[in-house]
Amino acid sequence: MLCRYVHSASYSQAQRAFEAAKAIHDLNGIASILLYHPYHIDSLITLAEYFRFSGEQQMSADATAKCLYALECAWNPMFTLLQGRCQLKYAHETNKPLFSTLFSHMKNMDRRGCHRSALEICKVLLSLDSDDPIGVMFCIDYFSLRAEEYSWLERFSEEYKSDNSLWLFPNFSYSLAICRFYLEHEAHSEDTEMETGKATSTDLMTQALMLYPSVLKKLVAKVPLKDQVWASILEHSFFGPDQTGSPSLDHLIGIYVERSYIIWRLPDLQKFLRDSALVVIERLEHKASDAEDWACVRKEAFSSQKNEYCHLLVSDFSDSVPTMPPDDLQNFMVDPRMREVQNGEGVANPPGGTRAPRDVANRNALAVLFESMLPWIEYGRIDGEDDRHDGHEQHNEG
Repeated sequence: MLCRYVHSASYSQAQRAFEAAKAIHDLNGIASILLYHPYHIDSLITLAEYFRFSGEQQMSADATAKCLYALECAWNPMFTLLQGRCQLKYAHETNKPLFSTLFSHMKNMDRRGCHRSALEICKVLLSLDSDDPIGVMFCIDYFSLRAEEYSWLERFSEEYKSDNSLWLFPNFSYSLAICRFYLEHEAHSEDTEMETGKATSTDLMTQALMLYPSVLKKLVAKVPLKDQVWASILEHSFFGPDQTGSPSLDHLIGIYVERSYIIWRLPDLQKFLRDSALVVIERLEHKASDAEDWACVRKEAFSSQKNEYCHLLVSDFSDSVPTMPPDDLQNFMVDPRMREVQNGEGVANPPGGTRAPRDVANRNALAVLFESMLPWIEYGRIDGEDDRHDGHEQHNEG
């Protein structure tokens, strides 16, 4: 069943106000929209992004959760997400906020260490639109490995769309080798036999290295791998180039390294990668034509001279938390109070004379001021003090 979000008349009015505020980068206008429409989706998404760039990660996650709640409340009773029978195509403009919100929520789950939850969100996003408009396929393998869902990832790679071609993507090529590596270890520890007819982990890893050798150089730099043996491995001409000549493939390799480099900090996987790289070098010394054969496979899989994945930003798959200098954040504001707070000439308190809690001292001043404009934020008083006591202190000071 194909579904899509439909805006009501009042929501459409709020949306027009949002577009007007967005056109002039007026975050105060967006805060005003939330005052009257506290569950306006695009305003909440903008709010979450603002808090994220200002370093207020918990506030960003809260805004994302609030946005997700609003989107869920709008579902038709016949829209049964978990049964996989309903689709929301990303091509419809009103459906896009659900995808971006779920993607942000997925990353928030990952930061909290809830890798299985992040994996389940990946599955939901794929079920909503199998065209994968936001690149879930390039992180689902990572979350599967972090959640130790090795058997599931192998089965998924074999059954997805029934063409068994996922191994041609660089992330799956390396992740499936890691899957097989851990499944072999589990079978050995449990004294059980592996399923016959499947390639070994060493075969899969050497295949990945032969198919995408430039990944190794990028991993060595990103992890980083500082043992002298890596320098000698990279001296081999096969592992020297860090570009493949295909814009699409280079972009996907960049996404894979940025998303999954942390996995390669495990000593057993480093040894696995090192031993496999040495096997590749040994094979090439005996049969140099193998490199040309795998280059043909690579060129056939990624033949386009255009970057077909340019809509996917490498930064969206990064663990690093982006921040923006206060001066740049200030440029998005039109309220003169922002400049006063940034210069230390004002206090970011909500109207009405209430006092901000003591923990605002170590927070981003602009974020605190913007937060104070939101209708659901209420600052408490300092413990043990009330209005009369405050007034008495001010009178004595005068």
